[in-house]
Amino acid sequence: MGDFDPRKLRNICILAHVDHGKTTLADHLIAASGGGVLHPKQAGKLRFMDYLDEEQRRAITMKSSSILLRYKEYCVNLIDSPGHMDFCSEVSTAARLSDGALVLVDAVEGVHIQTHAVLRQAWVEKVTPCLVLNKIDRLISELKMSPMEAYERLLRIVHEVNGIMSAYKSEKYLSDVDSILAGPGPGPGPGPSGEVVDEKNYELLLEDDEGDVFQPQKGNVAFACAFDGWGFTIWDFAELYATKLGASMEALRKALWGPRYYISKTKMIVGHKALISAGSKAQPMFVKFVLEPLWQVYQAALDPHGDGNKGIIMLEKVVKSFNLSVPPRELQNRDPKVVLQAVMSRWLPLSDTILSMVVRCMPDPIAAQSLRISRLLPKREVADDDIAGSDAVAEAQLVRRSVEICSSDPEAPCVAFVSKMFAVPLKLLPQRGPNGERLNNDIIDESGSSSGSDECFLAFARVFSGVLSAGQRIFVLSALYDPLKAETVQKYLQEVELHSLYLMMGQGLKPVSSAKAGNVVAIKGLGQYILKSATLSSTKNCWPFSSMLFQVSPTLKVAIEPSDPADMGALMKGLRLLNRADSFVEVTVSSRGEHVLAAAGEVHLERCIKDLKERFAKVSLEVSPPLVSYKETIEAEGSNLADDIRLLLCSVSSECVEKTTPNGRCTVRVHVLKLPTSLTKLLDESRDILGEVIGGKLGKTYKRLGSQGGSIVAEDDEDPLEPLRKRIVDAVEEGEFVSARGDNDLDKMQRRRTLWYQILKRIWALGPSHVGPNMLLIPNCEGNNSSSETCVLVRGTPNISVKMGFLDNSSSSNAIRDIWGSGASQSLYAEAESLESSIVSGFQMATAAGPLCDEPMWGLAFIVEATIFPPNESDTHLQQPEQLGLFTGQVMTTVKDACRAAVLQRKPRLVEAMYFCELNTPTEYLGAMYAVLARRRARVVKEEMQEGSPLFTVHAYVPVAESFGFPDELRRWTSGASSALLVLSHWEALSEDPFFVPKTEEEMEEFGDGSSVLQNTARKLIDAVRRRKGLPVEEKLVRHATKQRTLARKV
Repeated sequence: MGDFDPRKLRNICILAHVDHGKTTLADHLIAASGGGVLHPKQAGKLRFMDYLDEEQRRAITMKSSSILLRYKEYCVNLIDSPGHMDFCSEVSTAARLSDGALVLVDAVEGVHIQTHAVLRQAWVEKVTPCLVLNKIDRLISELKMSPMEAYERLLRIVHEVNGIMSAYKSEKYLSDVDSILAGPGPGPGPGPSGEVVDEKNYELLLEDDEGDVFQPQKGNVAFACAFDGWGFTIWDFAELYATKLGASMEALRKALWGPRYYISKTKMIVGHKALISAGSKAQPMFVKFVLEPLWQVYQAALDPHGDGNKGIIMLEKVVKSFNLSVPPRELQNRDPKVVLQAVMSRWLPLSDTILSMVVRCMPDPIAAQSLRISRLLPKREVADDDIAGSDAVAEAQLVRRSVEICSSDPEAPCVAFVSKMFAVPLKLLPQRGPNGERLNNDIIDESGSSSGSDECFLAFARVFSGVLSAGQRIFVLSALYDPLKAETVQKYLQEVELHSLYLMMGQGLKPVSSAKAGNVVAIKGLGQYILKSATLSSTKNCWPFSSMLFQVSPTLKVAIEPSDPADMGALMKGLRLLNRADSFVEVTVSSRGEHVLAAAGEVHLERCIKDLKERFAKVSLEVSPPLVSYKETIEAEGSNLADDIRLLLCSVSSECVEKTTPNGRCTVRVHVLKLPTSLTKLLDESRDILGEVIGGKLGKTYKRLGSQGGSIVAEDDEDPLEPLRKRIVDAVEEGEFVSARGDNDLDKMQRRRTLWYQILKRIWALGPSHVGPNMLLIPNCEGNNSSSETCVLVRGTPNISVKMGFLDNSSSSNAIRDIWGSGASQSLYAEAESLESSIVSGFQMATAAGPLCDEPMWGLAFIVEATIFPPNESDTHLQQPEQLGLFTGQVMTTVKDACRAAVLQRKPRLVEAMYFCELNTPTEYLGAMYAVLARRRARVVKEEMQEGSPLFTVHAYVPVAESFGFPDELRRWTSGASSALLVLSHWEALSEDPFFVPKTEEEMEEFGDGSSVLQNTARKLIDAVRRRKGLPVEEKLVRHATKQRTLARKV
């Protein structure tokens, strides 16, 4: 493996929606170029890369796995990835280690929700994609389309996929699933900006597609049937017809796709305008020279004895014309599918088509890493001149340069990235090394003794620079390691010795002694040092690789415990192993002491529980019902929003809560305001960037001039905070536009916008956890007269506004100096300043646990006015602070209680997470599908019929709390004809008041009087969460105070 030429190497992954044919395609590539590990007869049936029992049982891929293929003089590392949304983290690990991606799209189903997700993943990781339109045979055998209808369908799919990539390229795409609803429709219809695109303009769009990513005439789009093992590109047919038509291959490549027509009389290729002027009705060349021959072969194979055995004659002609070696027993088989597969797989072999496209269109590691370096190792500038000239920075820059050029020199620094850890049974590890020596496969734990485990953890890694060798000493760098900070060495740097290197062949492992830059390998010996992912480097002076981007976060949580309490130790050990083996699972311990397991969805959770029971813990488990996360907010009142903001900024609002500390020395007044939904969502999504801003990581030691998540990008000479500031301002303006919709008073809108800008200059803290979607604002210093010789107002400092650049640091310090010039005593001001951290801590505690059911708050802004009074010498009990607790603790608790009470006063609402649901249903089962959606409180947002198909596609939003068991119920009520895919979309507030009590005569007539009114949905959810957390619940335990009550009513 160390002798590979990087220029003859390709690292690719297969990305697609679930059941679009990824593993079947991989089977045919392995059968042709895998070194004999899979017989061609088993390709598409064995699913070689799905070697787990659970994968074979469910017929879906659940993990990314790699295999080395040899095609001509090239080596191709193929990584198969899952298509199910529950295992989207495996897509991230596959894309990080790859340079190219084969994006599969079903020609019948078209672009689906996961297709959008994998295209975005490829764009973020700067992976070069190629498009494969799979299941072309279904257009012939199932939908009975004509060649022209099939061409129009393929044309629309290519145009739709290019529209998605164009949106990503222009950075105008949305980050959530709603981009499907807002994006351009395929084919004629609404365009990207809303205009109607007719047939003529649609063809003009096709002619002006030089900027499209996927262009069949360039050879990066393949048309295939993976199940039957055939496929082709435009280049294959251009080579076939070049001598027959007497045209150059370059001209035919451009003409065989799009509105190009062949006039047989003049033997000329013309465009659409020339065709109209000539009055001809010729079909596009792709239809005439590509699709029609395919249709004829299919019709001949499916009906061989029709019309005087013309089918048999046609097949024999094809076999003879192309000199195909088809065994007579296959050609004479009574099953037409066997005959068809025998002819087509030899005429247009799928493996040659795909691998030649990979070699031609996808870059080698040397070219790819120079394109991907800004994503893998973002450029960093050191602000401190002393540090900038040090040897550490020079060596770190040298390492980055080595990665950029993919240096395979043995003297170059060795750098590799581990995208995940995966568990392999010990019995599957090779017993012999690359030179025949016997290997020691015992697992050594941290204490140096044998652990006795049946599982061995291997690192799924790629070498980006230098040469990685077995037995080499290397440093493991975590994501938080900083080579310029000595304090991070002890926490985030470890030196280890690599035991063995393996070449992955699906489930099999082949030992190798070394691996050059550009290769994908499995590494043994890192199981005790890496939890999820890490960077490997032969030098300490190396920046860690940027973190991977995951499409969703683990939202499905359950509490687990052993059936026998004596097995708790085995469960904890199993949870540690599972947390390392699964790159997306999260294991935590709740405040009640429960072990909480968080997964991406039901299928992911079932696999984790099965692995715990059978592989890692090997004990019987008790699993709780799903623990659903909620958030708490207040009702938005758009009509009085401007007045509320103005009163809050002036600190004269009547809707406030006032509380006093137990010792009477501090009075706390709290005002609360709801933030715009767009701003709340942005703050929630930008937690990582905000954490770096608040922690001082941006702007002090270095500036990160690249995007970690792909959504906020700064240019080389631009302030890295500028994109974030711009997005916050845009979110505020968008929120104002939504709240003022229907209001034509421009002056009023401008005043509102000015008030919001004032709020952005007064941000004291964010919460919870200092990076949440809630704000703590400093009180108004000018309009408040609380500071005098007898009392002092805790003013606070707009730290967040200063760090984010909304406020100049000098103006903030001038305001503080003005305060110290007042008439109160210096000691009282010093005490007020020391209590600022207590107020922030109280705010953090309040936003972390709201008043409804101890769930985090969402989208609220608090103004806390804490007034400090001097101690009263006449009160003797105040001389003993231990009696009532420390003063700082009293202030903290009072602020927390006041914030929670202020929320209760302003019409609190519960916020629940929503899934975006995409359903495919036959027409006859629409009624049953809508009945299931209605029982789940779903909201249908779009429904349309797939063209040329009896299926309806329905888009809906389903609450996460109602989603458990939803796919099973849908399949049960529709006899398995409907399918659903759930993706976490957004948070949405319930409009119901959890404390609703009928007051008016109409409400009493509809809901009954106060004693018999039923609980609404919001109150039921709140009570369920409170009951689970052990909080008090207001409910009637005895509904009827009679001694005995029977169901029978005797007259």
